Amino acid sequence: MRRKLTIQGLEAGIEGKTILRGLDLEISTGEIHALMGPNGSGKSTLANVLMGHPSYAVTGGSVSLDGRDFLALSPNERALLGIFLAFQYPVEIPGVTVGKFLKRAIELRVPTGGMNVTAYVKRLREAMDFMEMDQAFINRYLNQGFSGGEKKRMEVLQMIMLEPSFAIMDETDSGLDIDALKVVARGVNRLRGEGFGALIITHYRRILEQIVPDKVHVMYKGRIVMSGGKELAVELEKRGYDWIAEIEGDREAAKETSRVAVGVGAS
Repeated sequence: MRRKLTIQGLEAGIEGKTILRGLDLEISTGEIHALMGPNGSGKSTLANVLMGHPSYAVTGGSVSLDGRDFLALSPNERALLGIFLAFQYPVEIPGVTVGKFLKRAIELRVPTGGMNVTAYVKRLREAMDFMEMDQAFINRYLNQGFSGGEKKRMEVLQMIMLEPSFAIMDETDSGLDIDALKVVARGVNRLRGEGFGALIITHYRRILEQIVPDKVHVMYKGRIVMSGGKELAVELEKRGYDWIAEIEGDREAAKETSRVAVGVGAS
């Protein structure tokens, strides 16, 4: 059964500043969506709001998961329902090893009856090999002392092990060299299928050459102002975000002209 995450008219901000201004988006499992846009357009704000970051306040609109009010759920409830956030800047957790962290996370999603530890360790080692990660990482504290690329691989390793329904990937490609990008992309493509959907937040086309999106959306000033296929990312690379600003400026000018015309007619 395909699952659906629906965002309608979402308005949200932080410290009294409105950032999302009536955002609409719908993602189903089986689909990979890319979200692009200039700095300050609200991409990371959307990721944080969807995962329930307490510093962000929702002031309007709605988010539903399979018809259920998603915003009414706590962050851990959202995670247990299969929503995963791959952080732009993964945090270090001293004292908690990678192996124990993932084991506990999986246990929380396993029905009563527990999990087979031997099978878990075998699966974890296989996933680490796939992500080209040293087996010694199992006993290292989560992300502590990891390089930037190792942290990003760890985010995708968690996705492989937890098998979320939806992954929100907040600039997972930032700071990766070509080889690391290929490994990260391979991990995401391994999950691709009817039971998995993703929103890849990025500034650059290069990750979208490795993980080909079904849809590309452009975000500007807190709203999605343009959507298209993978070719839209190519157009953005050629023309830049000033192109979007010009289009939006023309639209605002047209709206203002229309308002003035209506006002003149009414008088």
